[in-house]
Amino acid sequence: MIAARVLEDLAAVVGAHNVLSRRADLQTYEYDAYLEKALPGAVVFVDSTEQVSGVVRVLHRERIPFVPRGCGTNLSGGVLARGGGVVIEMARMNRVLEIDLPNRRMLVEPGVYNLDLSTALQPYGYYYAPDPASQKACSIGGNVGENAGGPHCFKYGVTSNHVLGLEVVLPDGEAVWFGGGGLDQPGFDLTGLLVGSEGTLGIVTKILLRILRLPEAVKTMLAVYDTIDDASNTVSAIVAAGMVPATLEMMDNAVIQAVEDSMAAGFPRDAAAVLILELDGLREGMEEQAERMIELCRANNVRELRVAQTEEERAALWKGRKGAFGAVSRLAPSYLVADGTVPRTRLPETIRRVGEISRRYGLPVANVFHAGDGNLHPLILFDSRKAEDRERVVAAGMEMLQLCADMGGTVSGEHGIGLEKAEAMRMVFDDGDLRAQEWVKECFDPEDLCNPGKVLPDRVSRLSGGRV
Repeated sequence: MIAARVLEDLAAVVGAHNVLSRRADLQTYEYDAYLEKALPGAVVFVDSTEQVSGVVRVLHRERIPFVPRGCGTNLSGGVLARGGGVVIEMARMNRVLEIDLPNRRMLVEPGVYNLDLSTALQPYGYYYAPDPASQKACSIGGNVGENAGGPHCFKYGVTSNHVLGLEVVLPDGEAVWFGGGGLDQPGFDLTGLLVGSEGTLGIVTKILLRILRLPEAVKTMLAVYDTIDDASNTVSAIVAAGMVPATLEMMDNAVIQAVEDSMAAGFPRDAAAVLILELDGLREGMEEQAERMIELCRANNVRELRVAQTEEERAALWKGRKGAFGAVSRLAPSYLVADGTVPRTRLPETIRRVGEISRRYGLPVANVFHAGDGNLHPLILFDSRKAEDRERVVAAGMEMLQLCADMGGTVSGEHGIGLEKAEAMRMVFDDGDLRAQEWVKECFDPEDLCNPGKVLPDRVSRLSGGRV
């Protein structure tokens, strides 16, 4: 419980109607899209940097932990206030503050939906490139926290490649700027450090983003395969040929069936896998690139190739891909997304071994992933109402992450570490690596108040015998 005098101090900053403390109200904020729950001690709604700073100063004074939260779509437990801390709800900070076309940038608040960025830019002929499949529901602040990617990150990169600067409220309440409009900033790359830090170093309150011109032409294709190996080998062949398509996305038969049952996107139900391939850029030369890509598909046993002839056909393909997670939710009461990354050439072997893990644990798996990046999203189906299912799905997920690490990959492609994968960090870092990261955390947040207990295994320096 948060003391009444502290709630009064918070109300003095944001107004009493913006401070929630009744259990019935708090239950809405005790979960995200991961498995665990944690009831916060209070929820505080903010709508400006000044309010964030004022709230954090109160909590820092009282040594009460806090966690910034946007739209709650986090997949790794990253916005849970474990230990009864305070949730600072950022969703009302949802303004586009400036669109600067001559300098190709825009200034926004963290609560803006990802999709709304490109919607605001489209009349001017521009867009924001990173496009998570959840872009209708996820906020740019969360994208910055997780360093989110999306289907087009193969060509355009992830969030960190498009953030020029950040306004951040530090854990003591001071508001500072990292980076800015100028390119090649001198000194340490503190902007890069903050992107992907999952709210453990400070609270982002403004974001300066790089924007791009809309491409002259776009060509979207669906390639249909009888084996996942052939689809995976096509991806490797395209990259090895030096081609850089905007998108290389793959779905297996389980996902195809779920999508067709849910929205009838036009994927063939008898396919073992499909690839969505998209080229974008200058109109001149687009047909030659498409022909080269089609040749590589045929060389790897493609069964059928479909080229979207209209914007409606293209939209249908993308509706199926971006609706895949929602469609799979029809197959079981719950699913866990095991988000890991492997080298593209290891995709066929990795998918086979994911299937072996699935069968050994008796938990069905549906696969949809950013094949161009080797970023896997095995969706492990289970029933969260059964304790034994919960134990098995966590064990299976950790085994899949270990598989990714063993294949020369890593334990998160874009969904972050949060609570889910903190111990999995040991799969890719030794104690010295983890201590170094913990020291960075301590420099920013010596009291361990800002989203504590996330990303790093529990007190690495203590477990390994202290500082060296």
